[in-house]
Amino acid sequence: MEMLLPKAPQKRQVTAIIFLLLLWEVGSTTIKYSVLEEKDSGSFVANLEKDLGLDLGELAVRGAQVLSKGNKQFLQLEQKSGNLLLKEKLDREKLCGDTDPCLLPFQVLLKNPVQFIQGELQLQDINDYAPEFLENEILLKISESSRPGTRFPLKMAQDLDVGNNTVQSYIISTNSHFHLVTQDHNDGRKFPELVLDRALDREEQPEIRLTLTALDGGSPPSTGTSQVLILVLDINDNDPEFGQGLYKVQVPENSPVGSHVITVSASDLDTGTHGELSYSFFQPSSQVMQTFEIHTTTGEIRLKKLLDFEEIEYYHMEVEASDGGGLSGKCTVALEVVDVNDNAPELTLSLLISDIPENSPETVVAIFGISDPDSGDNGKMICSIQDHLPFFLKPTVENFYTLVTEGALDRESRAEYSITITVTDLGTPRLKTQHNITVQVSDVNDNAPTFTQTSYTLWVPENNSPALHIGTISATDRDSGTNAQVTYSLLLPPPPPPPRDPHPGFASLVSINADTGQLFALRALDYETLRAFEFRVGAADQGSPALSSEALVRVRVLDANDNAPFVLYPPHNASAPCTELLPRAADAGYLLTKVVAVDADAGQNAWLSYQLLKATEPGLFSVWAHNGEVRTARPLGERDAPRHSYRYEVCLMGGSSGASDFNLLKPIVPNLLPQTTGREVEENSSFRNSFDF
Repeated sequence: MEMLLPKAPQKRQVTAIIFLLLLWEVGSTTIKYSVLEEKDSGSFVANLEKDLGLDLGELAVRGAQVLSKGNKQFLQLEQKSGNLLLKEKLDREKLCGDTDPCLLPFQVLLKNPVQFIQGELQLQDINDYAPEFLENEILLKISESSRPGTRFPLKMAQDLDVGNNTVQSYIISTNSHFHLVTQDHNDGRKFPELVLDRALDREEQPEIRLTLTALDGGSPPSTGTSQVLILVLDINDNDPEFGQGLYKVQVPENSPVGSHVITVSASDLDTGTHGELSYSFFQPSSQVMQTFEIHTTTGEIRLKKLLDFEEIEYYHMEVEASDGGGLSGKCTVALEVVDVNDNAPELTLSLLISDIPENSPETVVAIFGISDPDSGDNGKMICSIQDHLPFFLKPTVENFYTLVTEGALDRESRAEYSITITVTDLGTPRLKTQHNITVQVSDVNDNAPTFTQTSYTLWVPENNSPALHIGTISATDRDSGTNAQVTYSLLLPPPPPPPRDPHPGFASLVSINADTGQLFALRALDYETLRAFEFRVGAADQGSPALSSEALVRVRVLDANDNAPFVLYPPHNASAPCTELLPRAADAGYLLTKVVAVDADAGQNAWLSYQLLKATEPGLFSVWAHNGEVRTARPLGERDAPRHSYRYEVCLMGGSSGASDFNLLKPIVPNLLPQTTGREVEENSSFRNSFDF
């Protein structure tokens, strides 16, 4: 995802050259400070809080930070006091060389809310260097034919200081032939020039020794000296002359050491030694001496050190051609270093917030600066990140950018992002730098626990043991940490208005484990008393504020075969006889009576069947298995006894789960005359009851 100002819909990119479009508030002016070089670390520069018009302590509250270009930090901020201090002792000559004024830009970053203020520190020169000549002795050859008033330039002294602290004047020791004047070089430096006052005579004085002194503008001035040896030569008529007074040349900065730069050429009309020329640099600076060499015979100039456009873009050097008779001529070589895209962009991270709350749209993730010391297109940059990420780049001040969330993030969808910031220059070939940032999305309690089911149905057998585990409910929370820690509870309904339900409240029937969601029966349940009940449970997380959800739990009590069948008719009375009348003329199938029984259980545990177990006259009576009707199986005969007893069984149809049997003995009464008999009842462990009639 690249970013171009303004933001494009497809690519999000920012070009470094359009830095004036500021998307955050930036101070309209630049704060400027000045400090002397070589001051101790911790020296006071200014009070930022006061100068920016901020309240006491506001710098600390807003997370103020001082930023410098690159990784070199020369200032530090005391947030509590608001004082801006030197982080280390600063050497103007190392930081700026001969550039004057020496300006060190910086930025003040206020993080909350984000605001940039441009700053500038001027490093003032102190007179900590004395003038120095590169040679202890300067050789000067002068023809005795030279006329008074002729000028002879001398080599200048070097002084790393600037302004008034650098070389301001030269003096020469007292003598009878020369006086000295101080001249201005075309680059602003001052150089000495001897002026001949009286004609020389080689036979009288073949050489003259003088002392040259350079003075800077300090108080008191610092000085440097060199000896001047003047050799008086025989008459030499013609000065050497260069074909060009100015040579211009362009040299790529990636030229190897030893590369040919240019060849200068001069001629002399004299013959013999007076016409033999030698070439040398005249008044060379230290940079020229370190970087170039000249062949004394051919005038060929070559590199003896690699060029660096980012350090020095232009060189001006004077070349002197001297003949054997002490005369010389000069030319100037103007060399331009051609920039080559040899520097990849640099990225300096000033602020990184690696944990971003998921519900914070347009949150600053990182603030960084980019730079490229190359020039032209080689120094223009494009800053980009990957496409399809919920982040974008915003420019702030010059070559500073912020990485911002495009909208609210969702940790549950993606908890981590790996963002690659790519800075590419526009040179040929293009060079780039990449920096990887990992952003963790921190959780916000924006998800309530969710039950795995909206309702649960639990089946519990009756007559259970207390504390029986009857089931488990479960809820999950998509959040993390304490926001995802779920606790469970029973949700008690408000008390109902009278008349109240006679059944006990569910709180006395069940309990819940708050951590696991396990449900337990507090006491034995009785199907015949309470067949079903329901209640609501809650799941709450530990976030702030806590979020919760509910679910419905239905409990169904399973019937157990714990009740014997109960005979409603004939009446169950052991002290009174039970008599049924049967006419002699009854045909087969005559309904004698009907046994009616019930069972408090349910389902198969309450399914009843009837059968004949025992009779005094087998085959005379039968019982219908499903309805308990007792009927004659055949017509009564004359020989049939007037009184009969039978045993019938009423049993459950639930199989091995348990059954109840009832035995009934019924009297057979002839001629419709009522007869009585005693009735006996017996029970056994399988719930069988016998009745004799």
